[in-house]
Order: sequence, then structure tokens, then C-alpha cells
Amino acid sequence: MSKKKKAVSVGGIFLVGVLAGSALMYNNSVYHSVSAAFGQGAAKNSVAQAGGDLSGSDLEAALQAVQNSRANALEDQLREQLKAVQDRNAKIAELNKLLTKLNVALKNVEKNGASPDQPIEISDEVLDSLKGNDIEVRGDLTVSELQRLIESVKDSIDEQSNEQQMDMIKLQELTNKRNEAFDTMTDLIKKMQDSRGTIIGNMR
Repeated sequence: MSKKKKAVSVGGIFLVGVLAGSALMYNNSVYHSVSAAFGQGAAKNSVAQAGGDLSGSDLEAALQAVQNSRANALEDQLREQLKAVQDRNAKIAELNKLLTKLNVALKNVEKNGASPDQPIEISDEVLDSLKGNDIEVRGDLTVSELQRLIESVKDSIDEQSNEQQMDMIKLQELTNKRNEAFDTMTDLIKKMQDSRGTIIGNMR
């Protein structure tokens, strides 16, 4: 084969490869796969956020940039959600500690035969903890008021536990979304590589 024919042949392979790759990206099924994984317009934004001009890059490099950018964004979201779960756990632990102290105080006054209206005293630490958790002492601190405070703390623990379950669901959803994004992009790149290999093989 002459150098001229060889150059034309190589150029033809390159052109067909580019056209095939472009066709693959504009194929409806592939488009919907990307949209499902990343959301409408996310791919374009991810390429822009990748921090480079990809106009001169091949399609696989562009997809890799999208994948990396999307993965980093999802990792940031996962870290934030994990922190929310940890903060919620700390809040529940604090409320449980407060509940224990209140129960001990109630047990002590009941052991002494205190009446429901009898004024009682609790430590400043417990009062500060109640205030920090938005639980107010209504009027004088009596035995009956202490019992009400205990129920309020229990309600707060239940509320935080419910929120904790929602936090865990969000965390799992983000994890699944990240894994799906990686699987989708990996599958796209593999299909493009297979298509390129088929085209080159048919033109030999």
C-alpha cells in the first residue's frame, strides 16, 4: 500500500471512529441513560466543572471528565450526609444522657415521698441541657413538672430517631446514585471501545 493510500485509510478510520462515537452519544437510549444517572443538563455542567477545555479531546476523555466531576460531587454530598447522621447520633446520645439524669432525680424525690406539687431542685447542668434542647421549664420546678420534662425529652428522642432513619435513607440513596453513575459511565465507555474495535476490524 502506498503512503498516500495508507494516509487516506488511516484518516478514513479516524473519521468513521469520530462519527460513530458522535452517533453513540446522540443515540436516544444512551442519552436517556446519562440523563437518568446524572439529571438533565448535569453532564454538560460536569464537563465545564472538570476545569478544562475538552473540545480537542476524544469522546472517552470527555466522558471520563464527566464521570470524575460527578463522582467528586457525589462524594461531597455523601460526606455532608454522613456528618448529618453523626450529628444526629450525638444529639440522641445527649438526650438519652439527659433523660437518665431526670429519671434519677425523679426516683430520688419519689423515694422521699414528695407530693406532685412539691418544689424540687436539679443541677444547673441539667437545666442548661434542657434549655440547649429547646425544652422549657414551665413555672416552678415541681415533681409533676419534672415528670412532664421527662416525657418531653422522650418525645424529642423519638423525633430525633425518626429523623435519623430519614438521614440513613438519604445516605443509602446517595450511595446507590454514585454507584449507578459509575456503572453507567463504565458501560458507555466499554460500548464505545467495542464499537471502535469493530469498526477498525471491519476496515482492515
